Amino acid sequence: MHPLIPGLLFVCSILLILFRPKQKVSCAPGPPSIPIIGNIFRVNLTEGAWKVFTRMKAQYGDIIFFHGLGTNILVLNSLKAVNDLLEKNGTIYSHRPVFTVAGELMGLDQSLALIPYGKEWREHRKLANIALSSVSVQKYRTVQEDLSALLIRDILINPGDFFKHVRLSAARVVMSVTYGFSVDTDDKYITHAEKTMEIVTTATVPGAFLCDFLPFMKHLPKWVPFMKEAAHGKFMIDTLVDRPFEQVKSELVSGTAVDSLARDLFSLGGSNVEFDHRIKWILGTMYGAGGEATYATVLTFIMAMALHTEKQKKAQEEIDLVVGTERVPTIADLPNLPYVKAVIKETMRWNPAFPLGVARRSSEGYVYEGHFIPKGTIVMPNIWAIASEPNSKYDPREFIPERFMDSLVSTIDPAAYAFGFGRRYCPGRFLADNSVSIMISTILAAFDIFPPANQNLKPNFSLNMISYPKPFDCRIVPRSENASRLIIQRAAHCQENSKI
Repeated sequence: MHPLIPGLLFVCSILLILFRPKQKVSCAPGPPSIPIIGNIFRVNLTEGAWKVFTRMKAQYGDIIFFHGLGTNILVLNSLKAVNDLLEKNGTIYSHRPVFTVAGELMGLDQSLALIPYGKEWREHRKLANIALSSVSVQKYRTVQEDLSALLIRDILINPGDFFKHVRLSAARVVMSVTYGFSVDTDDKYITHAEKTMEIVTTATVPGAFLCDFLPFMKHLPKWVPFMKEAAHGKFMIDTLVDRPFEQVKSELVSGTAVDSLARDLFSLGGSNVEFDHRIKWILGTMYGAGGEATYATVLTFIMAMALHTEKQKKAQEEIDLVVGTERVPTIADLPNLPYVKAVIKETMRWNPAFPLGVARRSSEGYVYEGHFIPKGTIVMPNIWAIASEPNSKYDPREFIPERFMDSLVSTIDPAAYAFGFGRRYCPGRFLADNSVSIMISTILAAFDIFPPANQNLKPNFSLNMISYPKPFDCRIVPRSENASRLIIQRAAHCQENSKI
């Protein structure tokens, strides 16, 4: 070989690297933009951003890019895009957006939901996974069944206040399981949690405050309206987290604490400031947000049954056949109630409690299907679009439980999206699934639900981070005299044999 050939080959290799054709990479498609402002304000939020994004999918595809005022937002409109980014690239996409107001000023960035991804998050998550595993939550089944019995008793006595009864029942489950507390209708914990979650669900929508786009505004005087709002939010959140924690610690010291997540978590390690802080915020996250999705889902179910009495009747016939009419269903019955399970899945699909999920943030630049996603991009999984994925047989906006029992048509199970994705999926999903399922099946066994007499019932839902049915009327009546008797007997039994 000529002595110059190796050198020439080396030089050619360098030139090929330097001058090879570069692949064109652009940001994902999105609406037209203008300088500085971009296209970030082109979404009409009066009907729900998730619905707007879903309509845009026909024009822009599975991923839509918005930008402006130094902020980038990527909307994921398909389960494939969600899995490709949030599941398969969890190291990059497990971070939360930086909520300057809700997180930094209100202090919510200490919660398990918003704590930055990293070592401290892993410590919180490890504790939560132990306490809320599918095996660990089995011991709370009786509590969930008993509280469902109290729910149908309350509805029997005063059916017109079903909103209040469902709220109370969801809160009772959370307080009983999280801290071991029994609560009543006007309990201070329920009232405070409800008011606090109104603040939180509004403040954690990306862009809820201009300060989230322009963080320097956090240094403005405390008398500025949003700063006063942030101070009030911090007080409410601190109280929500601190007050029940101090009570349960006192009960643990005195030996009066009953079985609960709090007792389980304290048994995992010694008592020190760092460990106590983690437990306090894990419990506080469960207490604050744990009952909200249950509340929203059960109310959505009641609305759906009033609108679709034929589906209700079919589910009741299955319960009568499998369970009988001399008792109400238990969690152990659910695997034998496939149509009831289909009704529950369809409820979660028809109007997802978290229609835009909980946003993520990219920790580095990334190229996905030829599109560049900049570092720091807020990534929003559009649960509504995933749940509304059309097929050739079933209208995605119709309430049709049969879609989940049809082997000829593929329908995405809500379990794939209802509890989050990847490394930041909801650790309380097993507990929440049991709560929703037993409440719904118990209501089905006990009552017939009809639309209001001489009125049209039109579905109408709130547009916050958690989508609740707005107040509506319906008629809820016992299925029979025997059902009324069974409701009273079951509620009396659970009160005699528990501390609820």
